[in-house]
Amino acid sequence: MSEKARRLANKKTRSETGLDYVIGALNLLTPFGARLIKEQKPFFPGQEEELRAELARVQRMADIAAANEREISVLQETFMMMKDNSFTIERSATAALSVVEIFEIKSLLLLIDKVRRTADKVLLPEEFVPEDITGLLDVLDPGHDRLNTFYIYDSFSETLAHLRSEKKELERESRKEKKRRRNELRAQRGLNLTPKFDITISKSDSERIEMIQEISELVKSEEDYMSVTFVLAPTEADNRMQKRIDEVVADIEEEELKVREDLSREIHKWEEELLEGCERIGRLDITLAKALLATRTNCVMPQISEEHVVEFTDGRHLQVEEIVQKKGGQYCPVSISLKQGVTCITGANMGGKTVSLKLVGMIAIMAQYGYFVPAASARVGLSNFMQILIGDSQSIERGLSSFGSEMEELKEMMDNSRDRSLLLIDEIASGTNPVEGLALTKSITDYLKQQPFISLITTHFEAVTEDSGIVNMQVTGLANADFDRLDKELRYANRRERINIIQKYMDYRLARVDNNREVPKDALNIAKMLGIDTNIIEKAKQYLNN
Repeated sequence: MSEKARRLANKKTRSETGLDYVIGALNLLTPFGARLIKEQKPFFPGQEEELRAELARVQRMADIAAANEREISVLQETFMMMKDNSFTIERSATAALSVVEIFEIKSLLLLIDKVRRTADKVLLPEEFVPEDITGLLDVLDPGHDRLNTFYIYDSFSETLAHLRSEKKELERESRKEKKRRRNELRAQRGLNLTPKFDITISKSDSERIEMIQEISELVKSEEDYMSVTFVLAPTEADNRMQKRIDEVVADIEEEELKVREDLSREIHKWEEELLEGCERIGRLDITLAKALLATRTNCVMPQISEEHVVEFTDGRHLQVEEIVQKKGGQYCPVSISLKQGVTCITGANMGGKTVSLKLVGMIAIMAQYGYFVPAASARVGLSNFMQILIGDSQSIERGLSSFGSEMEELKEMMDNSRDRSLLLIDEIASGTNPVEGLALTKSITDYLKQQPFISLITTHFEAVTEDSGIVNMQVTGLANADFDRLDKELRYANRRERINIIQKYMDYRLARVDNNREVPKDALNIAKMLGIDTNIIEKAKQYLNN
């Protein structure tokens, strides 16, 4: 399979493991970073060194950010002002850019220059620093004012400067002549024209309107239902003057077009440096966001192993942790060590088996995309393929039950799996009858034991773990709970409160167990605490013992 066609995980896996949540939590501030993050690709087996280099960049950025809070804040403010002018830069090769477009390029240059100066202060790695664009900035800012404004200055063209001077003189002479005529009208007729050389008369003053209409020096310019406005009538000299002004204005526009064409060609000469500079700023934006996210969420750099393993201590699923903390709860970290083979997580519902499954996926996929991971420590070997199969996948459109849709996803998983795959399967076959469900689950685990995969399965079927070669991890659950204290809290609680109280006493940590260990009775304990009749609970225990 070509490098371009390689896919680590499908859309559902990226979502269910929490990678999409992590990407959404990045505080990306530039359009360049937002574009590049959509194109990010994972590191595959054989690219361990490249991944270690990426993680080292994130670590160095975290160190720089911690030591230079003020400068990093300035850098982020600069990022927020940036617009994506890539299209305008590319268009400069074939078109005369408008004044607004040239202004936007100048604004971008000023921001790039500010990034460079900040980068020098905090000693950013060269790979993130845009190239020096002072040469182009000097062209667009001939006065070296470095203000965020743009105008086609006279200094761009001697011809333009001459034409503008001529236009100004013509307009001055024209206005001077109009002022003379206005003063004559005031002296001879007692009419006071405005600085715009007009006068507005109310229609109720019909006599004055008739009088003004007889004055040849004035002509009606506009009229509405309340008033009539008169202006100085243009003389032959006025018309000649205006004609010359119009000719000069046309020459000015033509000369400004030549200037814009020259400036556009100059911008095009710098196209490669500008686009590369935007690319570097985008990578800087992403790396800084990764570093700040790692600091904000107490993530650590994972150790990248040549061996195909997923190991971590005190791992936390960031999305679930945020939900728990918003409810005022405390997240219970989980530790696990997985290598090639099949590991089953058993335990009652409410025991956090699915969250542990997703956590393994989150840490593995975050590491493989070059992120620090939410754990006290972690060691990850890269996978060629990763997929999670999780419930609630009923396909209404195709008329498939949850079980049918689950089987389709299982087939997709098996068809795409290859050497060094990470497969995460949640409660397989729970949607069919228990006898067939157990048989199917045992058969799947038998198959997976023979494959070069890391397979992690959550299941209610304790009998699955009796097979040799399968590692059994069990949720500690209520094994160490103080039931007397728990009973007291539950006694006067309502239904919703009871669930929350039980969850508070749950220990979600995983422990490796022998197949001989007594089956835990968390499900029966939970049922009893939620008020199920004692006779039912005791009968269930008898069946369990048999």
